[in-house]
Amino acid sequence: WIRASIQEYILHSWSLVKMGTTAAQKKLFFNLRKLKGQMQAIEEGDLTPEQVTKIATRLGVPEEEVVNMNRRLSGPDSSLNAPVKAEGDMEWQDWLVDDSPNQEARLGESQELGQRKGMLAAALKQLTDRERHIIVERRLVDEPKTLEDLSTKYGISRERVRQIEVRAFDKLQKAMKNMVVEAAARPTTQPARA
Repeated sequence: WIRASIQEYILHSWSLVKMGTTAAQKKLFFNLRKLKGQMQAIEEGDLTPEQVTKIATRLGVPEEEVVNMNRRLSGPDSSLNAPVKAEGDMEWQDWLVDDSPNQEARLGESQELGQRKGMLAAALKQLTDRERHIIVERRLVDEPKTLEDLSTKYGISRERVRQIEVRAFDKLQKAMKNMVVEAAARPTTQPARA
């Protein structure tokens, strides 16, 4: 148990990157260098397919694990804060690309969405109760109601519901456009007071 504890400590402190958690990875971590030395392949980079097969067979592990562990052990850990060139101020982390939208873009999208929702709510208030209900039920819910459902509720024909929907949608569009024009005409910054 003492030897197992020592090996566990070595395995966890060898690198900042987690090296091995499975039995096969632990077996490779402690025996790969010795087996490579017996094959005179200690200074080579990647192992040949024959060497990989021989090591995998002797240790009873998958060949893919042998290749992965060999690559992990042959390349030292490097800091992402290390300079790319000796006299340069650019670091390796500067080359990492984050494909997710940046903080400013997310904030801008969130603010724009909030403004749009506010304008839509204000525009909906300009419709009559029936127009508002029909627009909401036909266009603003996940599962829109059918013309038949709404015609039954209001006791009118499906065609009349469709006409009300079209007219309400036109009113909504005009109101939204007017709000966008008004918002664009307003100054975005407050003048500084002296």
